[in-house]
Amino acid sequence: MLRGRERELAEIEALLARARDGRSASLILRGEPGIGKSALLDHAAQSPEGLRPLRGTGIETEAELPFAALHLLLRPALDRIGRLPAPQARALEGAFGLATARGDAPEDRFLIGLAALSLLTELAEDGPLLCLVDDAQWMDRSSAEALLFAARRLHSEGIALLFAARDGFHAPGVPELRLEGLDRQAAGELLHERTPGLGPSVRERILTASGGNPLALIELPQAPEALRHAQEPLPLPRRIQEAYEARIAVLPPGTQTMLLVAALDDARDLDVVLRAAGRLGVDGSALGPAEHAGFLSTADGRISFGHPLMRTAAARRAVYDERLAVHRALAGVLDDEQDADRRAWHLAAAATGRDEPIAAALEQAAGRARERAGHAAAAAALERAARLTPGLAERARRLALAAEAAADAGVLEHAQGLADQARRLDDDPLTVARLAALRGRIAFDRGAVHDAHRILLDGAASISVLDRKAAALILLDAVRNAWYLSDPTAVAESAARLAELPLSPEDGLDGFVRAARAMADFLAGDLDRALPPFRELIAVAVAIPAGMTALRISLCSLAGISGDFDNGEAIAQSAIEECRSVGLIGLLPLAQAVLAIHQMYLGRFRDAVTTATEGRRLAVDIGHTHRVAHFESVMAMASAVQGREQECRELAERTIAHVAAHPVATIVGWAEWALGLLDLGQGRFEAALERFDAAARGPLRHQIMPIYFAPDQIEAAVRLGLPARAEQPLARFAAWTAAAGHPWAEAVLHRCRALLAHDDHEAERHWEQATRSHAEANRPYERARTDLLHGEWLRRNRRRHESRARLRAALETFERVGAHPWAERARAELRAAGENVAQGSPDLAALLSPQEQQVVRLAATGITNREIAAQLFLSPKTVSHHLYRAFPKLGVTTRTELAHLDLS
Repeated sequence: MLRGRERELAEIEALLARARDGRSASLILRGEPGIGKSALLDHAAQSPEGLRPLRGTGIETEAELPFAALHLLLRPALDRIGRLPAPQARALEGAFGLATARGDAPEDRFLIGLAALSLLTELAEDGPLLCLVDDAQWMDRSSAEALLFAARRLHSEGIALLFAARDGFHAPGVPELRLEGLDRQAAGELLHERTPGLGPSVRERILTASGGNPLALIELPQAPEALRHAQEPLPLPRRIQEAYEARIAVLPPGTQTMLLVAALDDARDLDVVLRAAGRLGVDGSALGPAEHAGFLSTADGRISFGHPLMRTAAARRAVYDERLAVHRALAGVLDDEQDADRRAWHLAAAATGRDEPIAAALEQAAGRARERAGHAAAAAALERAARLTPGLAERARRLALAAEAAADAGVLEHAQGLADQARRLDDDPLTVARLAALRGRIAFDRGAVHDAHRILLDGAASISVLDRKAAALILLDAVRNAWYLSDPTAVAESAARLAELPLSPEDGLDGFVRAARAMADFLAGDLDRALPPFRELIAVAVAIPAGMTALRISLCSLAGISGDFDNGEAIAQSAIEECRSVGLIGLLPLAQAVLAIHQMYLGRFRDAVTTATEGRRLAVDIGHTHRVAHFESVMAMASAVQGREQECRELAERTIAHVAAHPVATIVGWAEWALGLLDLGQGRFEAALERFDAAARGPLRHQIMPIYFAPDQIEAAVRLGLPARAEQPLARFAAWTAAAGHPWAEAVLHRCRALLAHDDHEAERHWEQATRSHAEANRPYERARTDLLHGEWLRRNRRRHESRARLRAALETFERVGAHPWAERARAELRAAGENVAQGSPDLAALLSPQEQQVVRLAATGITNREIAAQLFLSPKTVSHHLYRAFPKLGVTTRTELAHLDLS
């Protein structure tokens, strides 16, 4: 009976009930040691009615071993790994050391989280599943990251995931329940039940000292000496630990040694513990008293402590020499190749000074961890190796490697600290440059873009003579940083330094050097020099083979500047397909951001929102929070077109607030454009014009956005009868159109000139030329904007019959893309032109959520739920759930009917 835990038991029962109903949920039980977290897990494990339990635990001494905790949890399911999609199966086998990591396999730590989700889902096919993870705060970072990724993506699999953790276990996005001490009545009842013969004064001291902590109520009466200083402000876990230490002190010496060996062993392997104890002159009989006292249990060849504080007490009461001896004994018996990492860590723990062979062994362990995407474990091993390294230069090198691994693990603050330590140890130019590239990356990710740019320039200068290619790669990063800042001077300086390097064709960087120069030309306003290199590089990107995804995505961004949205979309789609097929989850949000932007430019707003919604969720799941602003700015643009004012403003304002802390001008451009377009669509022309004018004068003025929103700016000025305020945006857009040479841009330019024409003959000529150019372009939304304005002009000129054809075409397109304010304007113009306009047919796509749209479109192609799940990084049951919800909305009952629906 768990006394005083009615609220917690109700929460857990609700979690289990959801799993039984085929839904999924996660919960963290959080509280201090001994507060009853493990007891609640035990209660959940004993819950009746068909929940299959899986149990895992974090082990303090395994915190540096990648995927140790995940392996422990999923060990009963390892025989099912072969049923997973091939990239996931390879990733999980590599993480668990079940297969040698392939040299051509991508390093993506997030793929292992997806594989864990898929494996749990596979197990849940046999019935509801209950996953219990105790002491989650001690899980190795790789395991925690993978399990939390899975927890955030659970939906309809019939899985309950319950963590027990102390403070320090960070799990954003997962609900938690904090456990407090028992109330006075429940605490008294528990104390009386466990120790009924206590005198009143001792009982009162225990109730006061325990603070309602159940473990303290049970253990403190067993060691009265722990209460001698009950009035001292000693932390309760330490008081309980002292009670355990007092109990250990009365055990036989051999048993105390056996407990120490078990406490310092990280595998919980009974055979290893017995062999190591044998090296110290202790035989297996020493286990008996420890088991009888409740400190240890042995089952299935493994050792378990009754409570983690028992393990801590056994380790901390030992003197320094005793711990060194045990670590040496454990290293001595871990002689199999598969135990190399554990052996290296025990040798390191036994080291009393600098030791190059042990440092080298730890560096090898770090290499194996990185092959398994265990970047946090690699960082820890390299940092410890550096501390053991005798030579300063070699120590700095290992610290630099540790900093890189920590950055790859997403621990930027620690990576920065390691990099700073390495810089102080060694001034070797190559090490300094390597650290500069890392420090620049960290500064950029933390939003200090100006600092990042200066760090990169200095780093490149330090090695420009020693390693020209490395210097060039650093300068390319500097160009990128300065571009995001919209700083023409910084871009020009970085590009000029890059051009001065004596690179050869074998370096393979010629195209990037030309792109950097072109970016400087673009920000300087020299469009005739800037755009041709962009077009050349886009053509190269289209032909880049698989395996160079990051490069394709980088080049794809140039298409958004040169207006080549069709090729940009195709490149982004191919990059996303490769990310999905080989499991590059860490790179996927960037590819999705680029695709969403191109879909937005092409006027496919629903597709853009679908892409951005998935990308935003994935970015949050994997911790790429800086990418969220990209997606929300695109979603703000779509909301503006579709007339969802509150949503648009919320998204745009969040983006602008993000950029205020992270000065990236390119992101805020879409947010400002979205707010201006919202005002334009709602007929607030003065507000729209003021916003566009302000954006075009600010830091954004050097970027592409003022060119792309120039037609909106012109329309607002014309609507207000202020043609003079359209002159600058017209000149801006005309110059870019001449250099870019795209039919869609020429069509929009003719539309703008028609709006500003001095007479009807001139206007007529531009309307006709706009229509011809639109026929050659894939921009239906822009064509509808032209048809609407042309139809308005025709109606005002009493050419009603002609106007109706234009207005009907505009209305049809606006309804298809969900541009409701623009559709209402076209409908009103049609009525004014003398046509009775019926309300449009139901917009099926608008009935679905973005995720439902994505699932339905894939289902319409005929692929299975399992195949859809593999593409979208979901479980098959979640896919089934989305289809179940979508079918009634669409009025269909079978998958074959989906192919006949228009969901564009």
